[in-house]
Amino acid sequence: MLGKKEIPLIVVSILVLSFAMSIWNFELVFPVIISISLVIMINIVAKEISAYHYEAKIENKIWELYRYGLIGVFSYSAIHPSKSFKKPVPIGAFLPVITSVLSLGYFIWLAILTFDVKPKIARAAKRHGLYSYSEMSEAQTGYIAASGIFANLLFAVLGYLIGFPEFAKLNVFYAFFNMFPISELDGNKIFFGEIALWTLLAALSLVALGVVFFIM
Repeated sequence: MLGKKEIPLIVVSILVLSFAMSIWNFELVFPVIISISLVIMINIVAKEISAYHYEAKIENKIWELYRYGLIGVFSYSAIHPSKSFKKPVPIGAFLPVITSVLSLGYFIWLAILTFDVKPKIARAAKRHGLYSYSEMSEAQTGYIAASGIFANLLFAVLGYLIGFPEFAKLNVFYAFFNMFPISELDGNKIFFGEIALWTLLAALSLVALGVVFFIM
């Protein structure tokens, strides 16, 4: 179940992506909002189910940068305070719009949401006793992230088969951008959690992207 803090952030994410995708043809804004909402919720629900399997809870948030320059893009830990922003920069809130404007709508960055994962109290109590704490491993976090990517690719296939090619494309694009192994994005969690799984999903995402550009 989504927390009270998550819902407005998810709504903002949907509106930002919808605006970025329809800025050059505003007549499409309402269909885009519906499609984007479905794509994002498919990803989130899949990760929620996966987290439940691991007796954990995820908290969705807008992608943020904590440090300057390329190091800030490829890392999300503020190891050097002197190189860190005073407050995290919510790059996910404006990068889609910037890329859309600069490319005249031909290139839109769709990775906007990330998540934190925390084990439930019941997990610790079951595994190590009531007063102990059970950390989530990098592999488990990676599996949770991967479930969202897999769900989007699966719904891309289903969307294509039932005659909704635009919805299929949107799922493919969303999965592809989230597979980048940078910062807090799902791709980074998968890459450091289980590199073989990341390789498989990256290959599937590229194949799906090829189908979008050369067949659909």
